[in-house]
Amino acid sequence: MLIGPYNLRNQLVLAPMAGVTDRPFRQLCKRLGAGLAVSEMVSSNSAVFGSRQSMRRMDHSGEVEPRTVQIAGADPQLMAQAARLNVERGAQIIDINMGCPAKKVCNVMAGSALLRNEELVKRILDAVVAEVDVPVTLKIRTGWDPESRNAINVARIAEQAGVQALAIHGRTRACAFSGDAEYATIRCVKEHVSIPVIANGDIDSPQKARQVLETTGADAVMIGRAAQGRPWIFREIDCYLATGVLLPEPEVEEIRSIMTEHLDNLYAFYGEYTGVRVARKHIAWYSKGHRDGAAFRQRVNQVDSISEQLRITRDWFDRLADARGMAA
Repeated sequence: MLIGPYNLRNQLVLAPMAGVTDRPFRQLCKRLGAGLAVSEMVSSNSAVFGSRQSMRRMDHSGEVEPRTVQIAGADPQLMAQAARLNVERGAQIIDINMGCPAKKVCNVMAGSALLRNEELVKRILDAVVAEVDVPVTLKIRTGWDPESRNAINVARIAEQAGVQALAIHGRTRACAFSGDAEYATIRCVKEHVSIPVIANGDIDSPQKARQVLETTGADAVMIGRAAQGRPWIFREIDCYLATGVLLPEPEVEEIRSIMTEHLDNLYAFYGEYTGVRVARKHIAWYSKGHRDGAAFRQRVNQVDSISEQLRITRDWFDRLADARGMAA
């Protein structure tokens, strides 16, 4: 799939997720098969006025290309400035958030709240596309609520503005993450525009990825929550789409290796205090479904140092590996 000058290696995109898709996680998912990884959302206000958190989110040092940053806001000129500042700091694709359902985002008329104002959608897209010389993409939902689905209208506005790819989460804002994703709506959008369309929502296995691609006619699929604690899902889907072969689940030793690499990168990126705290949720996701996982999580969440967090984590994986070896 092409986005501007960038020819992605496959049809797999890591979804932007607040507090999750930081640089260490994006790098890991790309190494494990994602063709594109979108940054966690950067507020246009924070980007322009330079909060510490936003500066960290705008850090792309050493990241595999193409580097994609998602920005959010409701003011066209601030959004344009934020896009330009991110490009100056290394962003190669600017993604615009019009899909986030969070109340704190929608309450300031950003995220999916923008879908209620198509004129403002147009002004924002026009301003950002005119401001930067890199591809601009857009993430939306199917509408504000089931009674006001307008994804086709917004997609047409985006195409006319020069947006070069459109990701659609197959639910309205009112639906949040409940119910089934509306793949039929995504298919209708794909039939009405010529730009690449990326289908998002409930894609949690290689089989589901193929089904969604076939059902929607989309050019790619976007994986979000299913990659938490399972970043290897991208190589599984990539292999299945290419060959029809289902890869086996990784062995305990490989999971430990992947997670340790991830933790080391988190510590280097955030420092000890923040790194240990950010790592907790990832450790919880990696350990989900494994033997004695609950007790392990309770213990590891009580420590505040890198050395202790790593020691407890390695000890737990050693016990898992020993148990698997005895069972074999």
